[in-house]
Amino acid sequence: MSGFLDRAKEQAKQGLAQGKQKVDELQQHRAGNDLLRKLGAAYYAERRGSGTPEATQNALSALEAHIATHGDGFLHG
Repeated sequence: MSGFLDRAKEQAKQGLAQGKQKVDELQQHRAGNDLLRKLGAAYYAERRGSGTPEATQNALSALEAHIATHGDGFLHG
């Protein structure tokens, strides 16, 4: 009986770890999309004359840092 409980406990731990990984991936995906949206807004504002090249560069740098850390999977859908 204890073997069964040990296996069940291990499976539960694995399930929790997989769930946490999925949540982390989703949060990274959302953060990447947010940074991409901010870059687009900064570029649009710059082109319209109400933004600055520095703001666009800052947004681009933040996006590149996110990609360097978490990859570019959020760009692929």
